[in-house]
Amino acid sequence: MKFIRRKTLATASTVALGVGLAVTGGLAPASAAGPETTFLVLAPQGASTDRAVARAKAAQGTVVAAYHQIGVLVVRSTNPDFTRQVAGAGVDSVASTAGLGTALDEGETVELTGPAPSGADPTGEPLFGQQWDMPMINVPQAHAVTTGSPDVVVGVLDSGISSSHPDLAGQIAREKSASCVGGVPDTTEAAWNPTTSDHGTHVAGTIAAAVNGVGVTGVAPGVKVAAVKVVNDDGYIFPEAAVCGFLWAAEHGMQLTNNSYYIDPWQLNCRNDARQRPVWQAVQRAIRYSQGRGVLHVASAGNSNYDLAHKVVDTGSPNNGTPEVRELTNACLVLPAEAPGVVTVSAVGPTGAKSYYSSYGQGVVDVTAPGGDTRFRTEGARSTSTDGILSTTFNVVTRTNGWGYKQGTSMSGPHATGVAALAASAHPGTNPGQLAAFLERTADPVPCPAGVYNPVPLLGSSYDATCSGGARNGFYGAGMVDAHEAVR
Repeated sequence: MKFIRRKTLATASTVALGVGLAVTGGLAPASAAGPETTFLVLAPQGASTDRAVARAKAAQGTVVAAYHQIGVLVVRSTNPDFTRQVAGAGVDSVASTAGLGTALDEGETVELTGPAPSGADPTGEPLFGQQWDMPMINVPQAHAVTTGSPDVVVGVLDSGISSSHPDLAGQIAREKSASCVGGVPDTTEAAWNPTTSDHGTHVAGTIAAAVNGVGVTGVAPGVKVAAVKVVNDDGYIFPEAAVCGFLWAAEHGMQLTNNSYYIDPWQLNCRNDARQRPVWQAVQRAIRYSQGRGVLHVASAGNSNYDLAHKVVDTGSPNNGTPEVRELTNACLVLPAEAPGVVTVSAVGPTGAKSYYSSYGQGVVDVTAPGGDTRFRTEGARSTSTDGILSTTFNVVTRTNGWGYKQGTSMSGPHATGVAALAASAHPGTNPGQLAAFLERTADPVPCPAGVYNPVPLLGSSYDATCSGGARNGFYGAGMVDAHEAVR
């Protein structure tokens, strides 16, 4: 099994924020055509987008999506001078999203072989005996109270969900599913199914795989999931897709979204950097708007073993050219994990200790959940793929469904999302802020380990980490999510 690693395509992009070109007669002088590029064009906060639309068209751009609710346009243009020409009255900022995509954190699926065990779960799911993660967060006890309400819909912003999977086919809110790749919703079923990655199918199974006597169970098998595809066929999440996804969830009655990805143009998105600020503004507007429409967003902390609370220097971005050495401040954030109001989740392995790869940070991590740890469990004791998370899979080559193991904070996030979905089912009418607070309040506190923590000492100091804080700390936040406490 390949271990999930942080794969970031973080690039620089020039953003013109100065005085715009005066437009006479409604059209800017024609420029020699360049490659088609996608731009985010932002109108001033709270203002109409009419003037921004006009300026985009005058600068030889085609508006492919207009999110008037938040004043954000997705524009495509072959005009190499578009950024300069579109700037001016009615346009707050503009950024090219070329090269701003971030690779999906994804491990190779380890598929099950041999006969499937049976009878391990009181609900009769044959593979439940291999789901060590579910008892860890008291899912069987929670299911004795409720498995969730079909009125609760979770948006899985990811690589799509296999609509033919026997554990998921009846769980998908098809009328609320869409592809947002390119920043424009496409509701055809083929568009929101997986094409090159089964990451979203695995995530969806952890949240809501059916109790049907087949395969595994999800944390909240009574709720519905909506496929909101934001990952393109190359495995990248571009800012326009994420903005589209948040808006789609807001306008289609979803109570929760799961976000196991990043939207950072660099390793960290610095709001005080003119090259990156427009992306931050667009994403933050979309998140705030959807929160106002009743959506709670849950995000993975990341797989870099990085202390998100102590950002000092970034020496590896951008990685499509010559990296710059950047001194970091609190203005530099991981998106969407560090956006205000987003629940950020770290990962633990079968022992309940922080997974070797999981990022952390006091005041950043809100809760923790099972994400798997297949490197080492203790010094010198090598673990196996079964110490990952077992869930639903889809072989994109053979186009067949199955079950298999993955690990990462991409896997811990959906556990927390599933618990939140159970809580929303048991306590209808809870707003996003209340639901986030409830998720933390019902978590089981996990104390910091003493001294420098390194679960893989044989590999040296690469995985050193220091936990800070007391009952609420940098490794585990408020603690391990507890499905039973959430529904009692």
